[in-house]
Amino acid sequence: MRLNVQTDYALRLLMHLAINKNALVTIAEVAERYRISRNHLMKVAYVLGREGFVETVRGRSGGLRLRRPPRDICVGDVVRQMEGDFALVECFQDGKSECLITPACKLKDVLHEAMAAFMAALDQYTIHNLVTRNPDLKTLLGSEAA
Repeated sequence: MRLNVQTDYALRLLMHLAINKNALVTIAEVAERYRISRNHLMKVAYVLGREGFVETVRGRSGGLRLRRPPRDICVGDVVRQMEGDFALVECFQDGKSECLITPACKLKDVLHEAMAAFMAALDQYTIHNLVTRNPDLKTLLGSEAA
């Protein structure tokens, strides 16, 4: 399984905001720090805002900050919101499977079980778990906070 780029950027953005919890952070700062596309990051920030993970403060001194404490942001929830499609194989797509063996296939059950285990593992962690007691991350993201 591979997470899409938006999910990767979302998790990185949330970690950056958690590390810099006492400041507003701009899209430009985060994009520059991670060396990623500002446009893609803006789209990710929009989705995270719409889903209640981040708050946007407009204006000249504006920026982003977490809407909820890092302890309340489950990694699994972020992945679910950002991924949208967990169709690992053709038969997982509603009504789109043309595979001959779909009615008798046991592989799809194994893959469903694997996906459930993957998500269960992600559900055990929060953004807080990713940034707490992680001085190297704090150094890389340029903050003394958190």
